[in-house]
Amino acid sequence: MYAKIESERLLYIRLNQKKLRVDDYIHLRDAVANDGNLADIGRLVILPATFTGSPRHMHEYAQDAMLYVRTCGRPDLFITFTCNPEWSEIREEFIDCQAPSDRHDLIARVFEQKLTKLMDVLTKSHIYGETRCWLYSVEWQKRGLPHAHILIWL
Repeated sequence: MYAKIESERLLYIRLNQKKLRVDDYIHLRDAVANDGNLADIGRLVILPATFTGSPRHMHEYAQDAMLYVRTCGRPDLFITFTCNPEWSEIREEFIDCQAPSDRHDLIARVFEQKLTKLMDVLTKSHIYGETRCWLYSVEWQKRGLPHAHILIWL
């Protein structure tokens, strides 16, 4: 289902380049004209920052994260939280011989609940002291499991 939705979004972006005002990206076209091999590129389609996962979207998130560093300094804690496919909440819901790769919906739901609980413990329980600010980024590993990188300023 996600692939179908993403395909529809990409089709809209490709067919509405003029509406999205991509002609304003003259510097990008110049870079492609000077440095890129157009035979390798195909048709140039510029993804807007609103397209989740696009380079411009990720760049905006990186800039937002750097704002924390500029205002609060370096983070005090860096925590990695990884999904475990052996969690009982996940294993109990499998039918017959299902594997974690068969139930991305379940994996995502359980991981999100546990991440929310972890963030509550870290930020509201003050186990490390008063929390000034925090942020996290969730990534999906190649084997299909999510993990989060958490930064906390005390």
